[in-house]
Amino acid sequence: MPTRNVVLSEHQHELVDSLVQSGRYQNASEVLRDGLRLIEDRERIEEAKLKALKQAARQGWADLSAGRYIDVADDQLEDFVGQLGRRAAGQAKAAS
Repeated sequence: MPTRNVVLSEHQHELVDSLVQSGRYQNASEVLRDGLRLIEDRERIEEAKLKALKQAARQGWADLSAGRYIDVADDQLEDFVGQLGRRAAGQAKAAS
């Protein structure tokens, strides 16, 4: 397994030490590997979010081009968005 030297701030050093001393991890390498797994998870989630946003944008542009939209007056926008939120919550609840 490759080794790598890292420089930690005093705070990070103390955090690693306290996690090892607590018995949660056997050594500093385990702490750092767990941290890297968390970063991988976060990156994967962010990538999925970006993919979903891009797909939603493509769908939105396609709907606009096809005339599938509703004009909402400025003074009714807040109510309209609230209705959309309630509808989405209902669909999410039904799906689970």
